[in-house]
Amino acid sequence: MPSIHFLDVTNRDGVQTARTGLSKFGKVMVNFYLGRLGVAQSEIGFPFLFHEVPYVRACLALAEAGAFADLRLSGWCRAVPADVEAAVAVRAPAGDGGGEGTGLRHYNLSISTSDQMIAHKFRGKLDRAAIIEEMVAAVGVARAGGVQTVGVNAEDGSRTDDGYLLEFALAAKEAGASRVRYCDTIGGDSPGRIRERFAKLASAVGIPVETHCHNDLGMAVANSVSGALGDLDAGQDAWINTCVNGIGERAGNADLLSCILAFRYGFGVSDSAVIGDPVDLSWARRFGLWAAYAFGQPLPSAWPGVGRNAFAHESGIHADGALKDRGNYELYDDDVLGPFPADWFTRQGRVVLTGEYGGKAGFRHVLGGLGIEVADGTDDLVFSLVQLCASATGKPLTDDELRLIAGYPRQLALLFPGQLTPPG
Repeated sequence: MPSIHFLDVTNRDGVQTARTGLSKFGKVMVNFYLGRLGVAQSEIGFPFLFHEVPYVRACLALAEAGAFADLRLSGWCRAVPADVEAAVAVRAPAGDGGGEGTGLRHYNLSISTSDQMIAHKFRGKLDRAAIIEEMVAAVGVARAGGVQTVGVNAEDGSRTDDGYLLEFALAAKEAGASRVRYCDTIGGDSPGRIRERFAKLASAVGIPVETHCHNDLGMAVANSVSGALGDLDAGQDAWINTCVNGIGERAGNADLLSCILAFRYGFGVSDSAVIGDPVDLSWARRFGLWAAYAFGQPLPSAWPGVGRNAFAHESGIHADGALKDRGNYELYDDDVLGPFPADWFTRQGRVVLTGEYGGKAGFRHVLGGLGIEVADGTDDLVFSLVQLCASATGKPLTDDELRLIAGYPRQLALLFPGQLTPPG
């Protein structure tokens, strides 16, 4: 039976959101929460960029140590052979998690396919045939470099005609691609059209067609769900690209939680045989509210599931009905989304904190108050990491952040090459 999987792109597409930003430590926390939520894969970023390499190595080590549960890590780069060669060369050195030769083993390679992009982006440098040749060569480099799964992105796929899209997808499959990513790059698709196109393309190619939908018309979630249903119609697994809180370029991407809720409560496919990921919604509220804090983008009050009014009732008819039975006016219980965070740094009145400029006394007081134990011999390293991570984020550290630092200090030290010496 075909199943649905979530491939979150917060750490790649989401962090490209204009007028915002996220530290490398923040990107690590995204992977932590995705792992706890039970998402299948995280597109962690751009491994060919010099400033991403320490973060990639830290994530590989953290994954090896179990910090991200079963989350699979993947990289993104252009479907250009030279770029792919540079990306797959990133490895975690021996002793840094996984041993010699361990690196990212999953990639998505992207190239534009629409006539609009060919004419007005490539401007004569590439034609349709050359685009396929470039993509096939890039997949070959990835496979030769030991990459296990390769997704090939058809950027602007929603404006690419059926014939060329099929030719492109078949060439990708023959070259060794595991999936084809259909990008609704400008967010102009519609649910009926995208479901039909996915079903047709997935049937003809025989591999999953992955959704990547933008929200320019407010339909990213609807289009993602419909595209996934088209995959299921064709007997193929569905892979859905999402971002936490729907962040992303321009109007954003498909919201992770909304997509999960749509399948679980809107289409009745909560069965684990259909949703192939072991989704644990009890982490959803903590993730969504942490992301709003970390990105500096407060959630709208009416945001599905985690907005402050998502379960609020005031009008007489609604309040009366909700008091009698919450099922009168609520599709699902807010308890399934987990607790509201009550982080140490949000306490009112007299409070001692730890952070960028804190000392050992405050550090030990906060960790002791939270019941966080530090492994023998790592006290100084954990303390230094608290200072560095707080400096990187520019914000007080949350309880979950402190727990991750204390639990995996040797792996997180890789984020700061040359600044820390892990204990022996």
